[in-house]
Amino acid sequence: MITEHALITIQSGREAEFEMEFPNAKAVISQAKGFVDLHIQRDIEAENRYLLLIRWQTLEDHTIGFRQSDLFTEWRAIIGPFFASPPVVDHFTQL
Repeated sequence: MITEHALITIQSGREAEFEMEFPNAKAVISQAKGFVDLHIQRDIEAENRYLLLIRWQTLEDHTIGFRQSDLFTEWRAIIGPFFASPPVVDHFTQL
């Protein structure tokens, strides 16, 4: 199992809209093969920055299965318009 760490910066002033739409995006990604769970946190110091921790069964479930699917297109259509810059994404494995 791996954890995707995605740091997302939202356009200033659009945080409430993003938070209102996020459950729709979560409903989309949760349909992806290999998806385990997702947690979102809002930065305390920079209120327009969010941390997504998404667990996948395998790295390929995220990088190939989801990223190359229609679900990814739908996910990005929901939350992408709020991005101030591209997300910073890394993957981690438990020791």
